[in-house]
Amino acid sequence: MARVLMKGCEAIAEAAVRAGCRFFAGYPITPQNEIPEYFARRMPEVGGVFVQGESEVASVNMVYGAASAGTRSMTSSSSPGISLKSEGISYAAAARVPMVYANISRGGPGVGAIQPAQQDYFQATKASGNGGFEMLVLAPSTVQEAVDLTYAAFDYADRDQNPVLILADGVIGTMMEPVELPPMKSDEEIAAIRAGKAAWACTGHKLDYANRSWIQPGQWDTKKMQQENEKAAAMYATWEQDVQVEEYHTQDAEVVIAAYGISGRIAKSVVDICRSAGKKVGLIRPITVHPFPYAAFDRINYDVCKAVLDVEMSIPAQMVQDVRAGVKGRCPIETCLCSGGNIMSREAILNTVDAILAK
Repeated sequence: MARVLMKGCEAIAEAAVRAGCRFFAGYPITPQNEIPEYFARRMPEVGGVFVQGESEVASVNMVYGAASAGTRSMTSSSSPGISLKSEGISYAAAARVPMVYANISRGGPGVGAIQPAQQDYFQATKASGNGGFEMLVLAPSTVQEAVDLTYAAFDYADRDQNPVLILADGVIGTMMEPVELPPMKSDEEIAAIRAGKAAWACTGHKLDYANRSWIQPGQWDTKKMQQENEKAAAMYATWEQDVQVEEYHTQDAEVVIAAYGISGRIAKSVVDICRSAGKKVGLIRPITVHPFPYAAFDRINYDVCKAVLDVEMSIPAQMVQDVRAGVKGRCPIETCLCSGGNIMSREAILNTVDAILAK
């Protein structure tokens, strides 16, 4: 398949279109503006619908409505905009409505900087909304990976009847790289996907509410709610099969770097530099950040590993809590951090690695 040069945000949008997404509602915010801009041009070409909502809150609820009717639907935003969408995302999770959304994250807290950051990790993996629901959270480190993960996200969402999050940072969203695009789903395939939702979708027929939704307006049956929570927990437990992680030169590593997204990409280049200089450094890069690839940390050779180095564009560190849970005290954990829109540098990682090796 021919490769094309695309910006990350536009590539995410095109991957969604090719996956059969036919409804998008969103609202402008840097650095994800190219996603709704691209959908505004592209949706009319494929018979889809684009809406610029009057707000993030309105937009996510439009997606909730379109997805409830069986249409593959998506929204996107950046950091504070995602916070505004959290109620609608919670409702989609409660009603078991599949949707995909992307966070092209920026600095914070609050409105923060418009430059890239990784300060939304807790929000993405631990508390994307109220009620304790969970989601698959996919974190690309290249534009190609953003394409592939977005394309797959719609299948995950439909399989589980649950929201799926693409967690990308502003570097991935705004950089341009050559990508191979996945095949466009045909009208017949899209119709078949929608027909497969006929038993529960709001398409003008009587619904089986007894088996449909966690939330039934006006009914507050606590036993029923607990049963639905238990069913959801059982579903979440199956996601171990979906965990993706890159383990790079970890077998003999004296320092193992843990990093995701753009930090993971930068860290991988540091590993190559170190290896060329004879330094035994490796990388664990979570691609699925929820569920987290804890098993990868069990495969570290702790007889030779001096430390695991958590690298994040977040101060204070956030992913480090999952790293600690994976390491289980078997070696020290160090950090190399930046935040607020500053991009992680190779030099900073190299200097930290050298300091660890010198101990």
